[in-house]
Amino acid sequence: MSRWAIGIDLGGTAIKAAIVGEKSGIVYDRSVPTDTASGPAGIIAQLAGIIGDLHRFASLTMDSGKCSGIGLGAPGAVNAETGTLSYPPNLQGWSIVPLRDELQQCLIQQENLSIPVYIDNDANAAAFGEAVYGAGSEFRDFLMVTLGTGVGGGIILNRKVFRGINGTAGEVGFMIIDFEGPTIHAGIQGTIESLIGKKAIVALARRMIQANPSGSTVGKFCDNDYTKLSPRHLEHAAKEGDPVSLEVWNRVGSILGIGLANVATLMDIRKFVVGGGISAAGNLIIVPALDQLRRSTLPSMHDGLSIVPALLGNKAGIYGAAALCFG
Repeated sequence: MSRWAIGIDLGGTAIKAAIVGEKSGIVYDRSVPTDTASGPAGIIAQLAGIIGDLHRFASLTMDSGKCSGIGLGAPGAVNAETGTLSYPPNLQGWSIVPLRDELQQCLIQQENLSIPVYIDNDANAAAFGEAVYGAGSEFRDFLMVTLGTGVGGGIILNRKVFRGINGTAGEVGFMIIDFEGPTIHAGIQGTIESLIGKKAIVALARRMIQANPSGSTVGKFCDNDYTKLSPRHLEHAAKEGDPVSLEVWNRVGSILGIGLANVATLMDIRKFVVGGGISAAGNLIIVPALDQLRRSTLPSMHDGLSIVPALLGNKAGIYGAAALCFG
C-alpha cells in the first residue's frame, strides 16, 4: 500500500505545502502568503486550514493508503523531540512555541483531524529532502548549504539528520571566518552569512564597482541603477565575462570554500550540496569553492571531496518535511 504525507515549508513570506507520495513525490502543491501579523495562534490556524484542505483533496484523489503524518519545516531553533520552535526569524510575536502540540490540537478542534505532526528546522528539512529525493541520495554523509537571503545548513550523517542536542547543529551561516572583520550579522562579527548573504554580495559588488566604475558592464542589467542591483544581475554579467562580477563570485565561492574546509576538518565530511536561490550562479560559485576547499585542507583529506548543486530547488523543504513522516 502506497504511503503519502503532507509536507509543509513554513517561511516568513509564504507557506508552501504539498501532498507527497513516498514513491511518487509531489502529487499536488500550493503556496499562500504567511499571515505573520496574526502571531503564533493565527499562523497555526492558517496551517491547520491548509492541512485540512490538502487532506480532503488527497482523500478524494489518492488511490490507496492513508496519511502517514504532517511534516513541517520551520525557521529557527527546533527541538524535534519536544516539537518546540524557538525564536523563529521573520515571524512576528514568536518566542518559544510548542508548535507540534498546538498544531495537533488545532487540527482536532478546527478540522476534526487526528494526525501525527513531525517538525524540524527548515534547513534540516531541505537537507533531508535532498538526501531522500535529490542530489544527496547517493551520499551517506553530507552537508547541505542554502545560499539566499541568509546562509543555512543541514547535516546528514549515516542517512539521518544530525540535529545536535538542542537542535541547532548545521548553522554554518554563523561560522566565523573573519573575527576581526567589519561585517556583523545578528551581533556576531565576521560570520559566513555576514560575508556572503544576499545583501553582503550586493554590497561587495557595489564597493568594487565604485572603486572601478568603468571596469564593469553589470550596469546594463540593472539599468545603471545600482540600488536595484541583485545577485541575478551579477550572474548574468559574469556569464558575459564581466571582470567585476566574476571577481565577486570568485570571492563568494572562496569564502564558502573556507567554511566547507572547516566542516571537512572538524567532521570528516567530504560531500557538500549547495542550494538556495543564489546557488543558481552554479559553477561561478562551485568551482572557486572547490578550489578553496582543497587549498584549505590537508592532502590526506582530499579523497572524495565534492560539491554538487541541489536538485529540488525551493521544494526541497517540502520533500524533506514529508519524508520525516515515512520513518
